[in-house]
Amino acid sequence: MARRCLFTGKQTVAGRSISRRGKAKYLGGVGRKVTGITKRKFKPNIQKVRALIDGQVMRIRVSAKAIRMGLITKPPRRQRPKPAEVPTS
Repeated sequence: MARRCLFTGKQTVAGRSISRRGKAKYLGGVGRKVTGITKRKFKPNIQKVRALIDGQVMRIRVSAKAIRMGLITKPPRRQRPKPAEVPTS
């Protein structure tokens, strides 16, 4: 199963991490030098939640942003009967 949001379409994207050394020229140095470039991944904050979809409760994977934006509707809480009280004599 892919790390992808059902509503926003957010998914893992690739990027780079650049390592530098030195001091910037405007701070009095001789300039910054790149010493290495490594690959990295930006992963979305995907959560498994129970949601109402077409009147049915389903477990889906959505991003935290979709939850905050209110794109999903959570099912109503179950009403549990209270236990009967035992009379004390």
